[in-house]
Amino acid sequence: MTTYSPAQAAEVSGFSIDTLRYYEREGILRPVARTSGGHRTYTDADLGWLDLVHCLRDTGMPIADLKRYAELSLDRTTLSARVALLEEHDRRVQESIDALRSQQDKLREKIAWYHSQGA
Repeated sequence: MTTYSPAQAAEVSGFSIDTLRYYEREGILRPVARTSGGHRTYTDADLGWLDLVHCLRDTGMPIADLKRYAELSLDRTTLSARVALLEEHDRRVQESIDALRSQQDKLREKIAWYHSQGA
């Protein structure tokens, strides 16, 4: 099994070491294994989870929802609750995309107007 130091996990995940510790402390990341010397070691499974966390954060999922999702993921009987949480987040992401597209359309209209004026 491949293990990663905190620095390696930070580099691969794109999170700072402080963020990794914060996520562990808040229960977003399950307790990380430690060496006999007490140093954290991350696994491929940890990095896979962090990849999902990164996606959820990048798409604007609030920390409270992320904590709830992490909590739900500990119980196999919560699949429908996890799906519902992700579907709600997906709806909010779609609303954001739609709003940005509308704003982009306005920008493009203004750019086209300037081009029509000889700019």
